[in-house]
Amino acid sequence: MLARYIAQRTWQLIPVLILVSIAVFLIVRIIPGDPVLVMLGIDPEERVRISEEQYQALQHQLGFDRPIYVQYFNWLTNIVQGDLGLSLRSRRPIFEVILERYPATIYLAVTALLTGLAIAIPAGVIAAIRQNTSADYAAMGFALWGIAMPNFWLALMLIVLFSLKLGWLPSIGYASPLDDPFRFLQHTCLPAIVMGTDLAAPLTRYIRAEMLEQLKQDYVRTAWAKGMPSRRVIVKHALKNSLIAAVTVVGLQTARLLGGSTIVETVFSWPGVGKLLIEGIYSRDYPIVQGSVLIIAVTYVFINLFVDIVYKWLDPRIKLE
Repeated sequence: MLARYIAQRTWQLIPVLILVSIAVFLIVRIIPGDPVLVMLGIDPEERVRISEEQYQALQHQLGFDRPIYVQYFNWLTNIVQGDLGLSLRSRRPIFEVILERYPATIYLAVTALLTGLAIAIPAGVIAAIRQNTSADYAAMGFALWGIAMPNFWLALMLIVLFSLKLGWLPSIGYASPLDDPFRFLQHTCLPAIVMGTDLAAPLTRYIRAEMLEQLKQDYVRTAWAKGMPSRRVIVKHALKNSLIAAVTVVGLQTARLLGGSTIVETVFSWPGVGKLLIEGIYSRDYPIVQGSVLIIAVTYVFINLFVDIVYKWLDPRIKLE
């Protein structure tokens, strides 16, 4: 049954991935101005820098002299073969450049996810079992604050406090956890707190709501009536079922971490795919922009697929619609 569900969901991904590829392909084409000059980083006013023959040669080299559907098919064929093109700035294969940056983004996202869960689960549970108390108000106040707070502002405030004022943590830099775990924790602490807060805020509210719903169920009341310890009732029954329902929210928020990491990586100079995307925009290296957006979008799609599969595994009653 699960295998059939996985096959159906995977089949449904095909049109989604095609739409994603079309959107990414059109990034350069919809930018105002001549796409050839845009790809080369030449301002329209500076067109005189190249002759008509050079321009036509470049247009042919980049494939812009062909029909749009032919350009898309050729581009998609190269993508399937793992060829994202060459960076205009470094002349290196884009796939190779992204592959160097991708682990840093994954490390940060995983650390932020663990940080967010460590905050959201206790806060949501305490807010539910102590409803309408100061603990509940504090947890909901944190959730509302976290949702409303721009992550770049929180990042800057943490840098000012912990890096500039107290000098406890570095504000920029990166170290691989495989090479130096301690330095990695030092450098990842602040960005993980920023992104973890962004995850924990909505998740705290959701866990609280689910816990309140579960605590009203008959099986929980029966467990309490039989004298089962409150801790066991809350953890084994109410929290367990609440977390099953929260899997979808965690998955969606985790996928958001990859997209939202762009700003955080830039603020903390974290050498991930998000920072690579910003560097590509500033340097007008649009093949890099295309490749980065494509990788982020495809990762988002596959994380959602993984979440659906996990949810189906946890709750076999789920049906594909």
